[in-house]
Amino acid sequence: MPLHPQAQQFVDNLAAQGAPGWHELSPDEGRKIFASLIEFCGRQAEVARVEDLTTPGGVALRVYTPTGDGPHPALVYFHGGGWVLGDLDTHDRLCRQLADESSCVVVAVDYRRAPEHKYPCALIDSFEATQFVAENSGRLGILRDRVAVGGDSAGGSLALGVSRLALDKHGPEIRFQLLIYPVVGPNFETSSYQEFADGHGLTRDTMKWFWEQYLGDGPSEMAEYVAPSPASELQGLPPAHIMTAEFDVLRDEGEDLAAQLRNAEVPATLHRYDGMLHGFVHFSGLFDIGVQGVSDAARILKERLAVSD
Repeated sequence: MPLHPQAQQFVDNLAAQGAPGWHELSPDEGRKIFASLIEFCGRQAEVARVEDLTTPGGVALRVYTPTGDGPHPALVYFHGGGWVLGDLDTHDRLCRQLADESSCVVVAVDYRRAPEHKYPCALIDSFEATQFVAENSGRLGILRDRVAVGGDSAGGSLALGVSRLALDKHGPEIRFQLLIYPVVGPNFETSSYQEFADGHGLTRDTMKWFWEQYLGDGPSEMAEYVAPSPASELQGLPPAHIMTAEFDVLRDEGEDLAAQLRNAEVPATLHRYDGMLHGFVHFSGLFDIGVQGVSDAARILKERLAVSD
């Protein structure tokens, strides 16, 4: 398919503006610009309650409780932004929408960001947050055996890493993974990386820069959790749903992950959104298909975490 007309307008506007790529800005400059884009993140859904908490280890969380009687299933959510950009506020609207439409408690995680805090800091924070949710499920109005992890882009990478850590450490129990155009590994030679290297929003150069900020000279510890992908590293993981965008450098690694999960006998479903760019779910205010993507994600969460299972 060609680019969706809304996606084509987006890339045309970027080209006309001549705006620098994320990799051409300092992390602080990029964060300020990324934070200024909140108005494009879709509707601000109403939920019953929003509460900011901090784990004993100092990880900030934002808990979105949906309307209706609890306890509820839960999604621990890790935001995207290349491990460098993004925070609780940039993904507030998406988390509200997911909580509203899925009837799940959504717990957003403000993990430490690169390059100030390199790998494995973000993963350690994300795992601690997931442990906190499990250990405080009663206080949070959460069904302990109905906890999912999820995230978009770099947040998808963290969700996958948390699932693997939880498996190796024998808890907490994670029932499901929601991976929205996830970053899987630093392989910049896939077909989608070559085809969409430039001119489609997220570029290959920007992704290389994100990985450099995150890993530095390479992980000195916990290297096996950076990009788990061989069948031996995926066996026993929770079922997953993976969403990809057709015109995204990350498309192929997300779709390859779905195949690798199935090869490892992990139930995995995949939905490619034709005509779309990276970020279309987060920026659902710009893309009608992004609105549908949020609803699809919420519906799948509701189905996979259903209490009647």
